[in-house]
Amino acid sequence: MIRPAHLVLSCVLLSVLTGCVGAEWVHPTRPKDQYAQDYNKCQADTLRDPKLQQGIQLLIIQATERCLQKQGWRLVEKE
Repeated sequence: MIRPAHLVLSCVLLSVLTGCVGAEWVHPTRPKDQYAQDYNKCQADTLRDPKLQQGIQLLIIQATERCLQKQGWRLVEKE
């Protein structure tokens, strides 16, 4: 049985993902192929945070994106 909290989280994640279809992460000095490496490092760092080890996906995604932004990556609309 699906719990209401899981349903709400699924809806939020779906809307976040579909809202980003026309966007991409860019960096002023790094090549696009560096993004995956930086993302993986940020995600690994995020997963080591004891506050996020409960596995709440939305919080993990947000923390990973904050890490990317600190490194200079920006999510921009595709033209």
